[in-house]
Amino acid sequence: MTAPLTPPHQPPHDDPWQSPSPGPSPYSGDGAERESGFDLGAELRQGVVVLVAVALAGLALGALWMWLAPRVPLVSDDTAVFLKDTEGEEAIAADGTFLLLGLAFGVLCAVLVFLFRRRGGIAVVAGLALGGVLGGVLAWKFGVWLGPTSDVVAHARAVGKGVTFDAPLELNAKGVLLAWPVAAMVVHLALTALFGPRDPEPEWEWGPAPLYGTPPAPQGSHAAQESPAPHGSPGPSQPHESGPHGSQPHGSETAAAPRRPAGDEPRG
Repeated sequence: MTAPLTPPHQPPHDDPWQSPSPGPSPYSGDGAERESGFDLGAELRQGVVVLVAVALAGLALGALWMWLAPRVPLVSDDTAVFLKDTEGEEAIAADGTFLLLGLAFGVLCAVLVFLFRRRGGIAVVAGLALGGVLGGVLAWKFGVWLGPTSDVVAHARAVGKGVTFDAPLELNAKGVLLAWPVAAMVVHLALTALFGPRDPEPEWEWGPAPLYGTPPAPQGSHAAQESPAPHGSPGPSQPHESGPHGSQPHGSETAAAPRRPAGDEPRG
């Protein structure tokens, strides 16, 4: 008799199609967030801080734009206001000044945000981009407000006939408002790719491994572990061999009594 392949004390192999155990999964819910150190509330707070700080930097950009941008000269003759130099490029230079300042502020903000939060994050990057857009709009409005008055007629009457005065500061090419957020996103992406933290390399285990459960032990080991039969118990059945007539097993025949001859019967 051969030994069974799987001993009775071992559970059967795991079924790959069975439903998972009702215990908590290590990849779901708060457990995964705690293991990875991710905090949604802290991430959102950092994104809001970046958004507000970058947007408020637009006040400095507006002040620099008003100070560095060239002025457009105007002159009045008591009937109308004219450009003093019809071929002047001061208006284009003002847009160019805003563009260069926006690029510089975008690079500076990207570097500061990267130093503040090296791991990055969606909320931080979104705060940097939206803050750049809001900062550019705030710089435009603040620079116009700090510059010469927008009431050209009142200004011309105040200075008098034939006196040159500055035109109000204007931003004709509205597309330069995107210089700040675009520069910030490009520089921040480059810094994260070059100097950002790296994910740990996966550790590979060499050698074959069982797919499901524990592999069964060899057949001989289970046969050796079986306990011998107790004393007096019937052993394993042996195959019977038939005799000459097939009626009795081999070795179990009884010897027949010898017959006396007919003439040797006892006398009385």
